[in-house]
Amino acid sequence: MTTPLPSQKSVFLSGSGPGLLLAHGAGSDIEDSYGPILESLAGRRTVVGPDYPGSGNNPVPDRPLTLDGLADHIVESAVQSGVHSFAISGFSMGVAVSVRAAVRHPERVTALVLSAGFARPNARLDLAIDTWRALGAPGGSGRVLASYLSLMVGGTRWLDARSHEEVEDQVELFSAGMPPGTDAQLALFDGINVRADLARIAVPVLVVSPLGDLLITPVHSRELVAGIRGARLATLDCGHAIAAERPAEWAELITEFLDTVDG
Repeated sequence: MTTPLPSQKSVFLSGSGPGLLLAHGAGSDIEDSYGPILESLAGRRTVVGPDYPGSGNNPVPDRPLTLDGLADHIVESAVQSGVHSFAISGFSMGVAVSVRAAVRHPERVTALVLSAGFARPNARLDLAIDTWRALGAPGGSGRVLASYLSLMVGGTRWLDARSHEEVEDQVELFSAGMPPGTDAQLALFDGINVRADLARIAVPVLVVSPLGDLLITPVHSRELVAGIRGARLATLDCGHAIAAERPAEWAELITEFLDTVDG
C-alpha cells in the first residue's frame, strides 16, 4: 500500500514505450538532476520525473520527510501518470529512494540504475552535508554556499578546464537559490540506511560511479555493488554533476542497460 505525500503537482512526463521513473537528488529537482538527458531518455521510454515536496512547483512539506514517504511518492506519481510498471533511475540521494521503492513495490519495478549514490552516508559524506546545511541556514551567504557546492559537485578536471567567466556563471546559478525544501531533504541524510534492503533487490541493477565525485565518493558505489546480487558497475570520468559533465555518456549507459533488460 502506498502512502503518497500530499503534493503531486510537479511531474515531468514525456515519451512512449517502457516506463522509466526518475528519482532526483536532494536540494535539486528533475530538471537540475536530469535536464540534459531527459529528451534522450524520452526518445525510447515513457519517462516520469516527479519532483519531491519542496522542489519544483511542490510546496515545502508540513512534516518531516521520510525515505518511505519519498519512495511511495515517486511510485504513486508514476501510477497516477498511467505508468504502472517501470525501471527506476536514481541520482545521488535518489539512489536510496530508488532502492527503497524497489523493496516496497517489487511488483512494479523492473530494473534499477543507481548513479552517484549511496546506501548510507559515511563520516565524510555526513561532514559534507552538515557543511551544506550550515552554509544554507538563514542569514548565511548565498555566494559562499554556491562556491562550496561548485567545488563539491564539479569534477576537478572539469572545473580546471573552465574559464573564470564560466565558473562565475555556475556560482551565480547556484546563488540564485536552492529549492525551498532543500534543508528538509538534506535532513533525511541523518537517517538514511538502505544496506539491509540491498540483498532484497531481485531485479537487474546497474550502478554508475563517477570517478571524480567529491561529494559522494566512489566507495559508496562499490558498497552498492557488493550488496546487490548480480549488480553491474559502470564508471564515468567526471564529478558528481554527471548531467552537466557527461550527459551523452550517461544517457547511453542508462539506455543500453535498460534495452538489455527489456530485450
